[in-house]
Amino acid sequence: MLPLPRMKSFRANLFWRHFASYFVLILIPVMAASVLTHVLVVRMIEEDARKLSDIVMSRFTEQANTEIQSLRTNMINMLNTSNIRTLLKEAGSLSDGSHRSEMIQSLREQLVKLQSSELVSKAYLVFANHDLIIDGDMYTNKGYYFNIRYPLDSREQALFSTDLEGKKMMGFSEPQGSDLPVLMSYPFNTVSPEVYLVVNLNQSMLQQLIHVEQDWVAGTAIVGTDGRVLSRSGAMTEVDLASLPLQPDNRSASFNVAENKAVSLVPSHFDDAWSYLSMIDMQTLMKPAHITRLVCWGFLFFFVLIGSIVSYHLSRRIYTPVMEIKEGLKARGSEEERLHAGDNDFDVIKRYSKLIVSENEQLSQLVSGMMPIVHEHFIARILQGQYRDALSIETYAREISFPYSRKAARTVLCIALHYEVEYEQLSESSKSFLMAELKERIRGLVPASLWLCQTKPDTLACVIHQDPFLQLHPEEEADLVKLALQLYANYFKATIGIGSTVQTVEELHLSYEHAVSLLQRRRLHSGVEICSPSTSPESQRFDSFLTVQEVNRMLNQCKTREYDKVLQSAFAILEEGVRLNATAVQVKQLCADILNTWIRAAEAERKDFNVPFYAGLFDKLNRCMTIDEVNNLFRDIHAFLFPAPEAAEDTGPGKFSGILDYIHQHYDQELSIEHFAASLNMSVGHFSRTFKEQVGEKYVEYIARYRLMKAKEMLLETDLRIDDIAEKVGYWGRNSFIRVFRKYEGITPAKYRALHQ
Repeated sequence: MLPLPRMKSFRANLFWRHFASYFVLILIPVMAASVLTHVLVVRMIEEDARKLSDIVMSRFTEQANTEIQSLRTNMINMLNTSNIRTLLKEAGSLSDGSHRSEMIQSLREQLVKLQSSELVSKAYLVFANHDLIIDGDMYTNKGYYFNIRYPLDSREQALFSTDLEGKKMMGFSEPQGSDLPVLMSYPFNTVSPEVYLVVNLNQSMLQQLIHVEQDWVAGTAIVGTDGRVLSRSGAMTEVDLASLPLQPDNRSASFNVAENKAVSLVPSHFDDAWSYLSMIDMQTLMKPAHITRLVCWGFLFFFVLIGSIVSYHLSRRIYTPVMEIKEGLKARGSEEERLHAGDNDFDVIKRYSKLIVSENEQLSQLVSGMMPIVHEHFIARILQGQYRDALSIETYAREISFPYSRKAARTVLCIALHYEVEYEQLSESSKSFLMAELKERIRGLVPASLWLCQTKPDTLACVIHQDPFLQLHPEEEADLVKLALQLYANYFKATIGIGSTVQTVEELHLSYEHAVSLLQRRRLHSGVEICSPSTSPESQRFDSFLTVQEVNRMLNQCKTREYDKVLQSAFAILEEGVRLNATAVQVKQLCADILNTWIRAAEAERKDFNVPFYAGLFDKLNRCMTIDEVNNLFRDIHAFLFPAPEAAEDTGPGKFSGILDYIHQHYDQELSIEHFAASLNMSVGHFSRTFKEQVGEKYVEYIARYRLMKAKEMLLETDLRIDDIAEKVGYWGRNSFIRVFRKYEGITPAKYRALHQ
């Protein structure tokens, strides 16, 4: 090897020789191309960027003008085609005839049609010389409307009253919450109008309308000649609007550039007093030009760097292994000094090898800790039939180091776990520890070798290897597993299915399928039940369906209001099934027939068929695991479907207080007006009128407002999803909850949560 000084000198000379050749042949043409690109291409991009800004702004203003002009045309057509003038003539006579009602109904239908637009959240008519307001839902006086129906505070009412003066042709009022009122007077050409058509624009929809989906548009707004901002979208703030170089009296389109911002001001077509304003981020708009400029310089720098690297690489040809090892150890931080202790390069390599071995041992320990989980997953896939041939099982077992004997007598015990309420209340960590503890107890009680795995969340499979020395029968081993399961009776009930005994590991899925099929023989017992092939089903002679005579007897008892006999008949049928040792499947089929018969009888009188509620009853029936649970469920269903007749009671405020208390406590449940009316021996119509007189609000609206009050508390105080909140306040679906929430609050639940948090 040459001495170090001579080598450095050689590398320097070689480096500059190669770099000079590279500079002449490659770098000079690259520099010329970069300069040409910078002069021509960048200027073309800048000009195209400005043209793109003009095109986007013209399309944006055209779309917004079309929507607002369409709304203005609809408002004018509504006032022209309506019979408001005739209604004004009859309003002075205070008549309440059918003709006046028909005119008001016609106006309401036109208002509903007007507010069908997504831009309109509400439309109503305000009569200037009469105490009358008409909207799509009702007509009433101004005090009730602005205090109860559409509440405004005193400041908003004062500002709104000021705007309801003089001639208005689509005049914009002050915002009211999330709405922006737009006013139009009628008759059109008078300074003392008699009627004002008020259309509340949805601010969020208006913002979406003027929003431009371009990253170089910092924000858009609709501004007036007096500097008033009608609506704005994007990141533009009031400070930005105040600092922009605007000329409010200039009605021609303009494009002003100030520092890194540009302002585009386009006059509107719907009103000369308003203009469309867009604030453009020039850096973003000109980003392609800047990128092209940077690419040119980067391209040049890249070639310089490549030339330097190639020249340096050609000047350095020999590297020793020790140098590569030392360079690789630089990234190890504090360990580098310990590894480089000493001058012997062999010692450095030796220490580095020991470090690699130590890290591999730690990784091996980590993998070993995960192997039991991998083995359980492998066993579960064998039982479910995903691996059915000996070759694939052997291959995968070798990859995960799973020891097994291919030919051996094995029996699968399938354990179906039926979880109790106490188990559902546990955390996921507690459930995992509980399941691990159960597996350890089973391994401790069963003397034979076994495999355990969960094939489903509620199914535990136990593969028992038959020991020729112990000579235990599968039923005896199932009894030992039963002892372990009985210790956890507070958390779940269990049923054990004993599969057939197979001789090879690839046949285990047959034993598992057999064990699963035997679980259908489970009966409604409270303890752990074992279903084995030797226990023949004795309930085959049991009929799991009601006879025609039994159905007719129950229906006749309901017609004669002998409700106690209906319940006793059901209990007698169930007791017969238990006496005949019927399976749980057969008993539940019979219970489903009984429940169907009860529902038919109840609906024949009540006429309030509720599919979700009755479906819930069948779901509760399927979850019952013992005959006592079935009997208790039938008692509750019987008490609800066939309530005992009550004597006539007082229907005064005290009685309705009890109903209100019940609503407050059970607002998350089905609250049928027929149920409350029947409890007071009233018709539905009489109950509805009396409820409104006593409470001051309709029954449906009272329940809706109370549920929305609870929903708003959950929206602000919890992180529950909209679907979960809808279920907790008594709505069956997300869409119905959002529709009612928007009707009373004017916005969706998600927007309400975002605005108040």
